[in-house]
Amino acid sequence: MPRPASLVLSLSLLLSFTAISQQQPATSPAAANPPQAAVEKSSKKAPLPVSEIHNPTLWHEPGEIESLDLYAGQGGNDKAPAEPFTFLEEDTDGTNPKFDVRDAMGKKWRVKLGEEARPEVVASRLLWAMGYYVNDDYVLEAAEIPGIKLSRGDDDAKKGHIRQARFSRKPGGQVKIGIWLWGDNPFKGTREFSGLRVMMAVMNNWDLKDENNAVYSDKKSGKQIFLVNDVGATFGTNGLSWTKARSKGNIGSFRESKFITRMGDTDVDFATPKQPNFLIGVAN
Repeated sequence: MPRPASLVLSLSLLLSFTAISQQQPATSPAAANPPQAAVEKSSKKAPLPVSEIHNPTLWHEPGEIESLDLYAGQGGNDKAPAEPFTFLEEDTDGTNPKFDVRDAMGKKWRVKLGEEARPEVVASRLLWAMGYYVNDDYVLEAAEIPGIKLSRGDDDAKKGHIRQARFSRKPGGQVKIGIWLWGDNPFKGTREFSGLRVMMAVMNNWDLKDENNAVYSDKKSGKQIFLVNDVGATFGTNGLSWTKARSKGNIGSFRESKFITRMGDTDVDFATPKQPNFLIGVAN
């Protein structure tokens, strides 16, 4: 079953207009936080033990969806990253260039470069509108980051000239305490979890590794928030393609991709995630 034309058109518009460009008055950035211990960083990448799961939540009532601003997202324009930026450190995990900065308001942001930047923001907007938890995500058309030190990225990025970058941060009062597993979590069998799986198929998010999930502890509510923390591999092919340009943020590939492969009396099979084409070739 192909994807409805109206869905493709709506997502095309979101992919085209999610970037923001702004000039903010200069403000002295706050001092960087002291580095966390290596053991703390390691524990945040491990699945949260069952014995430590208390008051978990995967979904919340989004309210009137038609009144939500899908361009600005949950943070709104007022909470967008503000220049000037101070470079903090590079993050060498994953395949895309990433690094941390602090903005003019003293807020810390994780910046991601590459083909995942724009589709990730669109995906987070849609998940937010459906009541799932997301980070505060923005795309900046351009930003200057002096003193940057990168081992990955193009020459302009290494000189501090950033283009088409995703800026992401956890909402205030939330701290990452671990990850969660698609195959073993407190929400299996619930409508909310099934809805999340459907959203992954709708957006063609084929990179469903457990390490792309996160559990945040929210100081204000006392809840443990379960979310898909990395949704950059979206709006392209049903699975990893030979070229990254087709796999992510490619409306043409997304339009041509399949949505539903089989419909039974009580279940449905989705086309995403699909086994990578080159692995199928090897298997055959």
